[in-house]
Amino acid sequence: MNAGDHQLGIYLAGMLEGRTPELTTDLAALENAARKVLSPEALGYIVPSAGSGSTARANLEAFERRRIVPRMLRGVERQRDLSCEVLGTRMPAPVLVAPMGVQTLAHEEGELATVRAAAAVGVPYVHSTAAAHDFEQVAAAGGDAPRWYQLYYPTDRDVCVSFLRRARATGHSVLVVTLDTTLLGWRPADLDRGYLPFLAGTGIANYLSAPSFAGVDNPVTHWAGMFPNPGLSWDDLPFLRDHWDGPIVLKGIMSTEDARLAAEHGMDGIVVSNHGGRQVDGALAALDALPGIAEAVGDRLTVLFDSGVRTGADVVKALALGAKAVLVGRPVLYGLALGGQAGVEHVLRCLLGELDITLALSGYSAPGELGPGALAG
Repeated sequence: MNAGDHQLGIYLAGMLEGRTPELTTDLAALENAARKVLSPEALGYIVPSAGSGSTARANLEAFERRRIVPRMLRGVERQRDLSCEVLGTRMPAPVLVAPMGVQTLAHEEGELATVRAAAAVGVPYVHSTAAAHDFEQVAAAGGDAPRWYQLYYPTDRDVCVSFLRRARATGHSVLVVTLDTTLLGWRPADLDRGYLPFLAGTGIANYLSAPSFAGVDNPVTHWAGMFPNPGLSWDDLPFLRDHWDGPIVLKGIMSTEDARLAAEHGMDGIVVSNHGGRQVDGALAALDALPGIAEAVGDRLTVLFDSGVRTGADVVKALALGAKAVLVGRPVLYGLALGGQAGVEHVLRCLLGELDITLALSGYSAPGELGPGALAG
């Protein structure tokens, strides 16, 4: 069965049962719909980005500049296979749910609804250190479905080791280390409200359930003492390798120099990402950084991508420019806000369906056939 058959299912439900999707199938329109249901605090935290928002706009504009060049009469397979294996993880398509913190801002079930939806579709879920539910709760909700763990490297190494051990024990197979958030970016939407969920104890569930937090008088203050870690350096990576026996991916790579350093330090992969524009205002669009990085280290590292992905066509463009798989963030949160688990499932099925149909209509039977020649601009 093709992922694009989801389209036929929607048409049949409409024509035979008079039933239409509860959420729009235009994934780029989800943000405006989510704005109507999110609280002011949630809206300010989830939707806007750093500074003036120029990096977030640049991410979207970079996708808009690249245009797919459809090819005809290429004998595209009727039964297409989008499946792939990335760093030992089998997945139905080169798509993962990006790590996103404090998901209870979008919906009361937060990460639990998202991991259940990802499991239902088969898409790997990446669990955030900044989650409102901890490792064990997410593992119980996600069952045997594939999941990775995203680490914010704390200053307390005992807590770091605790995180790594718990992640491994709860079935997280790949470690994703976020490098671009050793400090919070300048985010006016949050600052103008004086709002940071972590200071209310929300989004620090993994910390609160760590052994070293037991009996602490003020756990929020204790957390605040170990989250900012601007002194993190390449010299800190061997410690992770000593305490994690699976693949390690560095997230937040935006320069070929850093990509080469990642390879030289024995990392297994990188995520080309500017954190969706949430950290550095005026930064390079992630999609603009991708081709050069993929060319420089694609034969030495698994190159992944996020930042600005909204549609299945966007996934095609990122794959064509060298990504082996794409992490999708905000659209998932919008689906969560609008419909909980069902909303996330809807987003993921639509994304995979659009990816499959766009790929086929462009003249390709599998994602691995894509290359820079598939695009113009």
